[in-house]
Amino acid sequence: MTTVASAPARSLAAIVGFLVCVELASGILQGYYTPILTDIADSLDIKDADVNWFEAAQLVVSALVVPPLARLGDLVGHRKVLLLSTVVTAIGSWVLVVAPSFSTFLVGWALQGAYVVWLPLEVAIIYRRTAGTGRQALLTRRAAAVLVGALELAVIVGALTSGALVESMSMPVVLALPAIAVTLCLVVVWFGVERDGPGAVAGGFDWTGLSLLSAAVALVMGGLIGLRVAGPGSPWPWLLVLLGAAALVPFARFEARHDEPMVDVRLLATPGQWPVQLTAFLFGMSVLGAQIPLSTFARTDPDVVGYGLGADASFVSTLIGVYVIFLAIGAFTLPLTTRLLGARGALVSAALLVSVGYALWLPFHDSTGQALLNMAVAGVGSGALVAALPAAAAAAAPPHRTGFATGMTNATKTIGGAIASSVFAIALASAGSIDDPVEGQAPLSGYLTVWAVCALAALAAAVVLALTPRSSPDAPAG
Repeated sequence: MTTVASAPARSLAAIVGFLVCVELASGILQGYYTPILTDIADSLDIKDADVNWFEAAQLVVSALVVPPLARLGDLVGHRKVLLLSTVVTAIGSWVLVVAPSFSTFLVGWALQGAYVVWLPLEVAIIYRRTAGTGRQALLTRRAAAVLVGALELAVIVGALTSGALVESMSMPVVLALPAIAVTLCLVVVWFGVERDGPGAVAGGFDWTGLSLLSAAVALVMGGLIGLRVAGPGSPWPWLLVLLGAAALVPFARFEARHDEPMVDVRLLATPGQWPVQLTAFLFGMSVLGAQIPLSTFARTDPDVVGYGLGADASFVSTLIGVYVIFLAIGAFTLPLTTRLLGARGALVSAALLVSVGYALWLPFHDSTGQALLNMAVAGVGSGALVAALPAAAAAAAPPHRTGFATGMTNATKTIGGAIASSVFAIALASAGSIDDPVEGQAPLSGYLTVWAVCALAALAAAVVLALTPRSSPDAPAG
């Protein structure tokens, strides 16, 4: 009896081990480039402000690719789509190495955005692999915690590595290292992750739904990017946002009538899904939207403008490193907090920690010690949410829609981050710091707005989770 039971456990452990390698590559991608963006701008002979276009392009790609790739995973198998997305990410990474110009580099950076679907696909692989164990949700949460912990540790390694190498190596060599890591990741998935056979659901690919979704997201994201570039006084970005929002109405109606939709709006409306997806959207405002304002605030000289930490680049790296360490702590301790508080209690507590962490910035932002404390509190909650949300979405979805459900947590998180990023840019631009960082500094009120929005968004997520039926985040639906 013991031998029979232990074989699947060893097989699952091996699969998680190989998927950890994927998340290590993902962490390198997410941490490696940030410290050297100025050096990249110099090598491409562009202004530092133009680097914002890299982020915008990748956010658009990320928001667009997750739903179709997640659906494709449910159709043909999650491993196959993981391989496909890794190939696209590797191509994008190598384009960065040889890119001769800004436009070519922008294309490569956008292609790299395919990596955002890795974690949802991995959670879906594990969730499907643990079917029949009687501990499917528990094993999935534990594995997700390990994966996210590995991801966050790799972010630190990536950031420290690029900062150490950029002064002693040529830019193509520096950029080749993450490309090599992603290529090795492709080999790991091919040989290490067992084939999962055909998808868990039959049916065709919803091209009409994909077209309607792409149009809506492209219009909204284009409008938000326009707000960052042209400012809130220009009418055309607002028109794009309104057209994109209006396009969601026919999209939702079409998907609700479709037998095999690209986005299962009926599933998203179930009591087990909408609180998780709404939490991911609200969480994206802080975890994706607030990082650049935090970095610029830390670099602001208090002797010149009366606020800021006056930090140099090395301390900003330290601040990021501390934040990521506490992200990893939050992810690794998720199984313990879930055991103590339950799945829903762990989600609520994590959201409250994020809210408290950013609320602390409002009165406490005058010293490095206060900044480290604030980011530590927010980091623990953020790490737990990053690990818990895909697992909660999978547990609240029928078996044939786990890839879609987990993928949507990343999609909604990305959209939340994009919206918040635009709002924060407007809040910080009143003194001209977005358009011309040299001539002006953002007002302190702009930073207070950023922190208040992050705190309120996380608090709203906690309230939503606390008020939903107890069985929703815990029990599978269908």
